[in-house]
Amino acid sequence: MTGMRTALRALATAAAATALLVTTAVSPTPAQARPDPAPAQGHPEPAPAQDRPQHRPGPKAPDGFVALRSVDPTIIQEMRYTTAHTFLGERVDGYRQPVCILTRPAARALHRAQKRLLRQGYSLKVYDCYRPQRAVDHFVRWAKDLEDQSMKGEFYPLVDKERLFEDGYIAERSGHSRGSTVDLTLVRLPALPTRPYRPGERLTPCFAPKGERFPDNSVDMGTGYDCFDTLSHTDDPRIQGVQRANRQFLKRTLGEVGFVNLPEEWWHFTYRPELFPDTYFDFPVDRGSVAGR
Repeated sequence: MTGMRTALRALATAAAATALLVTTAVSPTPAQARPDPAPAQGHPEPAPAQDRPQHRPGPKAPDGFVALRSVDPTIIQEMRYTTAHTFLGERVDGYRQPVCILTRPAARALHRAQKRLLRQGYSLKVYDCYRPQRAVDHFVRWAKDLEDQSMKGEFYPLVDKERLFEDGYIAERSGHSRGSTVDLTLVRLPALPTRPYRPGERLTPCFAPKGERFPDNSVDMGTGYDCFDTLSHTDDPRIQGVQRANRQFLKRTLGEVGFVNLPEEWWHFTYRPELFPDTYFDFPVDRGSVAGR
């Protein structure tokens, strides 16, 4: 029990320093999948108070969705898509706050896995959870813009952007939008926070040695998160030693609580059976979407 309390104290310190991320949902029809409005240009004079548009909260997630932090506050959250450190080079549409939202069964399963990991000196760290359809639409628009390759040096250095659809890296629907899929990794405790990405900094390939690629406080999985390369395949034979052992440890731990790994991405897991197996939601990632849950 002393070791458990020590791990929990260390984790709480790390989690407090780590960024959080949230997702929210709406129904998945094309008419509802609208990108977030672009920021205003310039510095216009402020409108009179009575003429200013009032903020209207987005639709809430249906019953069955919860904030992961309400189920397990010890799981580290580094919600990437609220930042510019993405393969798009900017924040993704629909990610309003750094909060992890999942279906309740998936969140509870992560809690069970986390309890086992804490006893062994590890913590889960989530990068992405529920993903609104408008975010997927943003991915699709970006993939079709072959001129925008600002983040190629890190996320897809060996892949032609025009092949992202054909090779399966980008699709028009994502299991994340159903709410039971999560992207995550392992962190050895005690954990230090990951430094913020600085837009414009020199990019290093996501499959470079751990000491050379963008720093991450996770264990070495052989590639960074969202690495568009076959080296990200969970069982790629070129990944050996400690890196392979870390991937198998994550896969085994999550498999024991009901998660199934996507073979093409070592970080991607779906809880089965899914609560919403046929519905792609589009509510935004926002604390208000799951207020009180």
